[in-house]
Amino acid sequence: MRAALIVVVTGTLIVLSGCTSDPAPQAPRAGSTAPVIAPGRPGEEARTLSPAEAATAAPTPSANAADVTYVQDMIVHHQQALDMAILAPGRAASAKLKSLASRIADTQGPEIQWMRTWLQEQGQRVPDHHAAHEGMPGMATPEQLAGLKAATGEDFDARFLQLMIAHHQGAIEMSERVLTGGSHIRIEELANDVAVTQTAEISRMREMQAG
Repeated sequence: MRAALIVVVTGTLIVLSGCTSDPAPQAPRAGSTAPVIAPGRPGEEARTLSPAEAATAAPTPSANAADVTYVQDMIVHHQQALDMAILAPGRAASAKLKSLASRIADTQGPEIQWMRTWLQEQGQRVPDHHAAHEGMPGMATPEQLAGLKAATGEDFDARFLQLMIAHHQGAIEMSERVLTGGSHIRIEELANDVAVTQTAEISRMREMQAG
């Protein structure tokens, strides 16, 4: 779920939130004296933003460099997850792992298509399948991928879980960055969806490792 900004005006709470079908929320003017309360992340307390902070806190329909970079990188990141997931049906021993891999493919495949379309609409470069990814968090190395492709049964399961947990953690890190530096409403929604979905999948994979 996207975080909401709660503006307190003369004792009245006004909740600002965004959705894909409604007009973009209007950010409070920098000159306003109304306090803006920004809910914290899970486990964190809300904090009051200054008028200057509030002026840039609400996302807009306009993309900035952070949004574009995130989408370009996430296409490459998602593609590697798909490359790993499609190996599971013929190599995994665990039915639960096969089901998880199928879910990853069913979720991230359509997200890749949406991100490609979004970049085209913005007039930005769409990365190809083998785009460079040096320094991108969570990405498996060519050697790790080769080992995964060569593995079967329980060995495959162990390798897959280790690599995919790290991969998901990298995607969450990338999403947290764009939530701080991005400005486009749809990209904030995407980043939140990626973070929530992949956090839940990490929990499932850790349960599989423990079992």
